[in-house]
Amino acid sequence: AGCILQTLQETAEKAGFLFPLSLAAEGSCTIGGNLATNAGGTQVVRYGNTRELCLGLEVVTPQGEIWEGTSGLRKDNTGYDLRDLFVGSEGTLGIITAATMKLYPLPAAQLTAWAAVPSLDHAVTLLGLAHKHLGPGLTGFEVMGKFALSLVDKHMPQLRVPFINEEAVPYCVLLENSDSESEDHARARFEALLETAFEDGCVTDAVVAENLAQAHQLWHIRESIPLAQAEEGLNIKHDISIPVSRIPAFVEETDALLKREIEGVRLVNFGHLGDGNLHYNVQAPENIDTKAFLKNEEERINTLVYDAVEKFGGSFSAEHGVGSLKVDKLEKHKSPVALEMMRAIKRGLDPKNTLNPGRVVRV
Repeated sequence: AGCILQTLQETAEKAGFLFPLSLAAEGSCTIGGNLATNAGGTQVVRYGNTRELCLGLEVVTPQGEIWEGTSGLRKDNTGYDLRDLFVGSEGTLGIITAATMKLYPLPAAQLTAWAAVPSLDHAVTLLGLAHKHLGPGLTGFEVMGKFALSLVDKHMPQLRVPFINEEAVPYCVLLENSDSESEDHARARFEALLETAFEDGCVTDAVVAENLAQAHQLWHIRESIPLAQAEEGLNIKHDISIPVSRIPAFVEETDALLKREIEGVRLVNFGHLGDGNLHYNVQAPENIDTKAFLKNEEERINTLVYDAVEKFGGSFSAEHGVGSLKVDKLEKHKSPVALEMMRAIKRGLDPKNTLNPGRVVRV
């Protein structure tokens, strides 16, 4: 469980395999932590969250007993699925000490493109076209708002953000295609996708990486948004998920609401559109005390955003979990039936509330 994610990725690659979990903290986060939080990342659209990559666990219970469940069986229908119970439990039910994880063949080819889209509606249309043309080859589909990218351009100008000076580009999409056959096969499908997207008007311009270094550069721009936002000052972060088809309406309505309520507020909107997960962050207006802004406005902004998320059938925590900071939000937005089942599980497995008390659910 203490294995660093990047170490697992590199070890698998040396043996000719792919471990597809990929996130910005992969150089320091551990597999045990990834499992305890059911980490997501940039390839969920193809491979799923960490839960989908796990075939078995070894767990120490609050009573000090060891549950050995690392067999790796694809089928084991003998009662409740204890593995899935512990994945995502944030250390409140047991301590994960080992795991059996899935590996995949290394792709024969990988292509990356950065596309300019005229709206979020067009980005959703492009996602549908990507599924149609690329099928399971679609391994990444990220959306980035203009203001989010402008922060990267401002604080990290050496990264050279594509299309940043074009006024008619409110959003960009970063998409990745992995192919198991050949680079020629991958490129033909990729070109067919982009040709259709241009004809349909959902893409106005695009850059296709010519090599792996260029692909890494494009991904580096995307992954630098949180760092650039931190350079701009303290901000209010929201890790939300919305049904993909409803994301454009959610953003339009919630953007208007926040701008109406708080004059000059700046919205940093980016994330994993392929699986419906947005990092819908709120930056303070320019030239004001950001500490005072957070102190005075954070709770009100959280309420406005999370109420809008619930209205559109979403979740206030897509991949970051509940922890101790969002326990109150869970009690407000989760159904009483679901909450009581969670409490029953916690009481049943950890009756003395030994592990991570005060996290996830109150008992």
